Amino acid sequence: MATSAVTEQQVDTTTGVTTTDETTTDELGRELDRIRSEVVEARGAPDARYIHTVLVAQRSLEAGGRLALTVSLLPPAWLAGTAMLAVAKTLENMELGHNILHGQWDWMGDPAIHSTTWEWDFATPADAWKRTHNHLHHTYTNVVGRDRDLGYTILRMSPDQPWHPVHLLQPLYAALLAPVFEWGIALYDLEADAVPSGRKSVRSFLGDLAGLARKAAGQFAKDYVLFPLLAGPSAVPCLLGNLTANALRNVWAHTIIFCGHFPGDVRTFTEDEIEGETRGEWYLRQIQGSANIEGGRLLHLLSGNLSHQIEHHVFPDLPSNRYAEIAPRLREICDRHGLPYVTGPLARQYASMWGRVLRHTLP
Repeated sequence: MATSAVTEQQVDTTTGVTTTDETTTDELGRELDRIRSEVVEARGAPDARYIHTVLVAQRSLEAGGRLALTVSLLPPAWLAGTAMLAVAKTLENMELGHNILHGQWDWMGDPAIHSTTWEWDFATPADAWKRTHNHLHHTYTNVVGRDRDLGYTILRMSPDQPWHPVHLLQPLYAALLAPVFEWGIALYDLEADAVPSGRKSVRSFLGDLAGLARKAAGQFAKDYVLFPLLAGPSAVPCLLGNLTANALRNVWAHTIIFCGHFPGDVRTFTEDEIEGETRGEWYLRQIQGSANIEGGRLLHLLSGNLSHQIEHHVFPDLPSNRYAEIAPRLREICDRHGLPYVTGPLARQYASMWGRVLRHTLP
C-alpha cells in the first residue's frame, strides 16, 4: 500500500464540504483497487465456511422458532418461538439475502447460494431488488435525481430535493414505515413514479406488479395461513408470533439501513458533480455518501455487516465477513488523505438520522 500521496484539499465555506484534487482521487482509486484485488485473491475455504455456518444457524433458528410456535398457547413457547423466528428472519434478510443478491458469494459456484437463484424471505421479488438497489442505488449513491433510495421517493433528505407541504408529515410516515418496511420497499421497487414521466412503460410496470402480487401472496400465505393452520389450537398465537417476528425484522432493517445512509454528516451530490466521474471519484462518493455503525460482532452479524456501510458501498460484491478487516485499512487511507469517515455508535447514528429527517421537513 502506498504510504504517501499528493493531497490538496479545499473547503467550501458555504457548504462545509471538503473536496479533493485529481491527484488525490487517482491515488485513492489505486489504493482501493489494490485492497479489492487482495481480498478477491484471498477468498477461499474460510469464507465459504463462514457463509455456510450462517446459513445452517439461520435455518436451525427458523425451524426451532416454527416448532415452538406450533405449541405457542404456552407463553414461554410463544416468546421463544417469536424470538428465534425474528432472529432467523433478520439473518436471512440482512446477512444472507441482501449479500447473496449482491453476488458476494457467486465465486463459490454454489447454485444454492448464488445471486441468480436466491429468493429471499422478503416481500420484494429478488429481481426487482437487484434492479433498484444493486444497479440504481449503488451506481448513483446519494445523487439527487438519480438515486431513488435517497428518501425512497417519499422523504426529503437533502436541501437539493424540492420541498412540498407533505414533507411536514415525514417524521410521522418515516416512523410508521419501520414496522412494515418490507412492504414499503416492495411498493417502492415497482417504480410507479417512473411511469408518468415515461421512464418506465405501463407494460413493464404491470409485469412487475404481477410479480410482486405473486411474491406477496406467497409470503402472506406462508406466515399467516399455512403455519398458523399447522399449529392447530395454537393458530392465533402462531399467527401473532409470525406477525411480531416480521415487524421486529422490519424495524431492525429500517434502523440499520437508515443509520447507514442518512446521518447528518453523510453527503448528497448533484448530477453535475458526477459528470465524467472517474473510478477514484466514484470511490470518494461512496465513502462520503455512507456511514458506519460501531459495535461488537453480534451487531455486525445481525446487521448483515451493513454496520460497515462504507466498506459495503466501496466493495458491494466482496464477502461481507471481510468488511471488518477492510475497515481499519480504509479508515487509515481516509485519515491520511484527510477524508471524512463517518462512524459512531448506533444510538448516535440513530439520533443523527432523525435529526436529518426533522431538519428537512421544512423548506
